[in-house]
Amino acid sequence: MSLTRLTPRAVGPLVVLLAGATVAGCGIRATSVPVDDGPAPSRVACAVEHDQEGTGTGTPQAGPDGELRIALVCSGRVVDVRRQVPLRQGESAADRLAAARTLLAELRREPGPREQEAGFTTAVPEDLRVSAPDPDDDTSALRLSRHPNELPPFALAQIVCTFAATTIADANRQVLLGGPGNEPGKPLKLYECGTALRTTTEAAETAGVPF
Repeated sequence: MSLTRLTPRAVGPLVVLLAGATVAGCGIRATSVPVDDGPAPSRVACAVEHDQEGTGTGTPQAGPDGELRIALVCSGRVVDVRRQVPLRQGESAADRLAAARTLLAELRREPGPREQEAGFTTAVPEDLRVSAPDPDDDTSALRLSRHPNELPPFALAQIVCTFAATTIADANRQVLLGGPGNEPGKPLKLYECGTALRTTTEAAETAGVPF
């Protein structure tokens, strides 16, 4: 039977069959629903040169060359970058406070051009300050000018994850922080740099263990 003898009613189904055979012959599996290949690859590498995302655990402390990991925000999470920061070393209360002020200044300032090009920003307020513990506090505590759980999204993660990689933290990489000392019902809390704090904006509201 040739196509020239087919009626118009018969040609339609045959064309559909031929089209299906052509698709099958090309090795493409026909489907009646759209295929979701996932989101398009992000252009943001969240890396400066060979820097990679920190894990929040086991991060080495500042070496003799002054290289430190500073936690910034990129692509909806907190990621570490390396910076050359002259940091005062030591475990005394004065040394820890000096180190905390240096690191907080790094977190407050806008990322450099190369960091911005890679997609980095900071959520730490420009007016945020850190001070020594109150007389009744544990000597390892640090007081912020705003309560940690009331900071902007990801700001707490930036501070905790940056501090946790230095002598500011205890042996378990935990950081003891509080807000202004005259705030009733807001105790000091121990914070650790975990995955939830790095990746979830709401985590800061319930983060920390009362000390």
